[in-house]
Amino acid sequence: MDIKKFFKKMFKKEEKQPEKPLKTGIVFSGGGVRGLAYIGVIRAFQEAGISFDYVAGTSIGSFIAALYAADIPVEKMEEKAISVKQKDFHNAKFFILPSKTNKFENLIGEMLEGFSFENLKRPLCVCAVDIKTGKEQHIKSGNLVKAIAGSCAVPGYFEPVDFGEMRLVDGGLLNNIPADALREMGADIVVSLDINPNRGYGTESEKTLDILKASLRILMTSNAINGYVHSDYVLKIDLNDFSQLKITDTKELIKRGYEGAKKGISGIIETLNLKEADKSIKKMTRRLKLIKKQSEKLEKLTKSLNQRERWELTRIGREEE
Repeated sequence: MDIKKFFKKMFKKEEKQPEKPLKTGIVFSGGGVRGLAYIGVIRAFQEAGISFDYVAGTSIGSFIAALYAADIPVEKMEEKAISVKQKDFHNAKFFILPSKTNKFENLIGEMLEGFSFENLKRPLCVCAVDIKTGKEQHIKSGNLVKAIAGSCAVPGYFEPVDFGEMRLVDGGLLNNIPADALREMGADIVVSLDINPNRGYGTESEKTLDILKASLRILMTSNAINGYVHSDYVLKIDLNDFSQLKITDTKELIKRGYEGAKKGISGIIETLNLKEADKSIKKMTRRLKLIKKQSEKLEKLTKSLNQRERWELTRIGREEE
């Protein structure tokens, strides 16, 4: 054997494997018609050359997320948003009564004509809740229009939407900032948009509708924490002076979204330029997945027990405490 070749082989430096680029994801949170501000956010992202690999959204966020995933021109989004009236998506005779989603579905279908989950430019996850089981659903296939309409179906404002065997309502009931859905899809870095950072405020009104709205805000405060835990960066845009259910000044809303995004551009770019994923978030994600699996197993076990066995299990648990 050639001595030179032998030593060259022995002491040859191992070539480093090229690092795989980190996958990024963007979350559009819920927020009612305030979500039209996302159009301005998308414009700011495009001007800064910012793009994402995966997309997820809840409620109105799922609609805008789908438009972004389909690469619908921002000019087309803005033109349509400015022309939309309340009657174009809410057709109940009285404002306080739940409306069917047929008009809203027509609007979604018009903007996403020819698109399905399968042919979007970026993978999309729509977060909704199955009111039959009370469980959160991460929808990535099936009827795109129905999935979005179901995710937007705020109880009391829209009727639930049938989706296969499920009956969908607003995903914000359980997960208003579905950053965890992007982790499941493979995103290493997640940027979340929160257009309702001051959620949770109450009301002094005794009117049923005001109390209902306050209750939903309070409910969504706790589940928003989950989104913050799974996010590398959260862009907060305060739109508290805009209604969540009534369209008012759409142009101003889009402008505020644009301005809010511009302020956060440097932080987002810095986050997207990270060389490795945040290990603490990854570790937390794995722990939460394990807890979820254990909870599901315990739930199944509990359902299989008879009443006497449940009492016994409860008694043992109390003794251990």
